[in-house]
Amino acid sequence: MSELAVYGGPKTIQPGEVKPWPPIDKSDEEMVLDALYSPVQTRGKHSIEFEKEFAAWNGNQYAVFTNSGTAALHMGIAGCGVGAGDHVLVTAYTWSSSATCILHHDAIPIFVDIDFDTFLMDPAKIEAAITPRTKAIVVVHLHGLCVDMDAVMDIAKRHNLRVIEDACQAHGATFKGRKAGSMGHCAAFSLNQNKCLCSGEGGIFVTNDEAIYRNACKLWSFGETARPEESRDFHAYALGWMYRNNELTAALARSQFRKYGYYFDNLRANGEHLLANLGGIKGLLLPQVPADCVHNWYNFNLRIDFDALGMGGDVAAKVRFRDAVCKAIAAEGVAVSVWQRFILPEMTVFRAKNAYGGGYPWSIPGADDGVTYNPEDYPNALRYSRCHMSIVQTLRAPNGLDIAQKVVEAVRKVFANIGRIEPDRILG
Repeated sequence: MSELAVYGGPKTIQPGEVKPWPPIDKSDEEMVLDALYSPVQTRGKHSIEFEKEFAAWNGNQYAVFTNSGTAALHMGIAGCGVGAGDHVLVTAYTWSSSATCILHHDAIPIFVDIDFDTFLMDPAKIEAAITPRTKAIVVVHLHGLCVDMDAVMDIAKRHNLRVIEDACQAHGATFKGRKAGSMGHCAAFSLNQNKCLCSGEGGIFVTNDEAIYRNACKLWSFGETARPEESRDFHAYALGWMYRNNELTAALARSQFRKYGYYFDNLRANGEHLLANLGGIKGLLLPQVPADCVHNWYNFNLRIDFDALGMGGDVAAKVRFRDAVCKAIAAEGVAVSVWQRFILPEMTVFRAKNAYGGGYPWSIPGADDGVTYNPEDYPNALRYSRCHMSIVQTLRAPNGLDIAQKVVEAVRKVFANIGRIEPDRILG
């Protein structure tokens, strides 16, 4: 076995071999130039047509193009009638926006631990987290894998709760043949550069419920009841933001969306190749995909099995070892990182309970009754945050199975030398 690249050995993947994401071609250029020379730059044909195209593809009646996935999540909170002091359940391990969108509308996030094998909210732990003030659940299809939506929707129906799907990473992923974003009461997608469908920055809100759609649209555009392309009276009927996007971004979104079938198939093939060829490695845990799910492999997540490696209970030492392994794999030419090293209940914005000053929104009378953010209450999320690594854009189009195989070789090379990983030497 050759020397690890992190110690000066040869890289498995050479600089320039992995092509950048997203791939841009003449069709993208033509679409964006069409928007550039259009007399309407704020809300024109590309924005409107992209909404129609995405809704038809995903199986939704309504779609609204936004300036971010975070905005689309906030629209879901508002659309579902969540208000000041209400409680909203959300997974303890996710991107911060999945929970800060709740704070944006003066409501209180209540965290639910994850299933360690899928990294997703554990449906078996939802009911215990429901409080008398709970109005909704934000379910996060994290890394491109869908939550068990049958279980979630059953709980929601029994407790009269709304379900908002955070599908920001899950374009095209399915549960029992149904697409992410088509199973709850509404959903949010992101289109920023990291996503499987990219427009640089942007997002899209979807729903099949007209009342949710109209409430979300008020938030999206200054509290007005009419959309910008309609006859507007410029009267604010509710508190609103400016979450609209522009024509140049919409044009890129449309052009990239036309190629999404290829992108999705390419990513699926690369992810499945890793899953099939990284088994049986001591100290390495692979993602678990339920039989009724189709993963879009937005991220391919590796976990270090510290027990298999005979490592003790020193958490700081384990985290440092994980970071060193991650850096060793990256040195081989693989785009790998620790995607999110903190669980949300560890983050200051929640633990301090002071998002807006004066302890608000937790200081709303009755809103903080029994709400605690003790990280140790979420053991699976903590365990996952301390052992995982995420392989990201290396597997995106136009990179094919030749690159995926080199990723396999790089990971195997590092784990074959796992006994030579010295965190002090690698991390300094």
